[in-house]
Amino acid sequence: MHLFVYASLDAGARAHLLRQLPPEFTVSFRTDLPAGQQPAALQRAELLFGNPPADWFAAGFPPGLRFWQIDSAGFERYAGLQPNFPVANVGDYFAWPCAETMVAGILALYRRIHDLARWQERREWHGSLIRPTLRLLREQRVVVLGAGAIGLAVRRQLSGFGCAVQLLARTNPAAQLHSRAELRAALPHTDLVINCLPGTATGFVSAELLAALPAGSVYASVGRGTTTDEPALIAALQSGQLSGAVLDVTAVEPLPADSPLWALPQVILTQHSGGGQPREDEGKVDVFLRSLSRLLRGESPENLVDLARGY
Repeated sequence: MHLFVYASLDAGARAHLLRQLPPEFTVSFRTDLPAGQQPAALQRAELLFGNPPADWFAAGFPPGLRFWQIDSAGFERYAGLQPNFPVANVGDYFAWPCAETMVAGILALYRRIHDLARWQERREWHGSLIRPTLRLLREQRVVVLGAGAIGLAVRRQLSGFGCAVQLLARTNPAAQLHSRAELRAALPHTDLVINCLPGTATGFVSAELLAALPAGSVYASVGRGTTTDEPALIAALQSGQLSGAVLDVTAVEPLPADSPLWALPQVILTQHSGGGQPREDEGKVDVFLRSLSRLLRGESPENLVDLARGY
């Protein structure tokens, strides 16, 4: 059986994959091939690991492809594709580190760690002056947009701070809010909004929703940058409607040098590092290997997704 690895794996993860595959398997790594030969190599694959450009499938899927392991949680770029074989994402693999990034960024904002770091670099001492401005995460009123793996991990972590957390999701029974109207009614009584929405929710966080928040509230986002009306967010920050933002994702990445977000002192940019963790690539390989093992036993792979439906 032939595996095509589109994912860019570090040397340790690559060696780990080769050690664990059954001996009868053959492997082609995209990173070993000239760019012009890569799409043709995919056409020979029976297994695919990674996220090729969607236009590689414009003429259809490889005829022998039996399983596709997407190496991310999101897969909105493949909306509309209708494979006749199982497709899986990495499930909750990135959920806990993404949640930790949000909590860390929010704590840094509330406790002004980012300002203290700047003053340390300049050897300036302002600790006594900022003490009255420091905020507590404890018992904050929080709305988490999305009740998937990341949203649930955020809620679990915030429970240690005694936060009152409401989740928004249309049909998930774990959520307390199920419609835009219910969300709109909750926002005036919310201190902190954490966006964990998938890319299919383009523009969901609008100027209207941001304006519904009480002055001085905080916005954080780890879902997809396109789910936020970025000009509206910048305006809310510049006007003081929002006291700060923690952004792991932005509408365009890398963030353009002329974006006002770079210069706003009350913004913490974590630069899409939220899912980072030790041995990240090897962990993704392990996700693939578990599903492959199930497939070879005639069982369904883990974390199956429906590309056409977006989840």
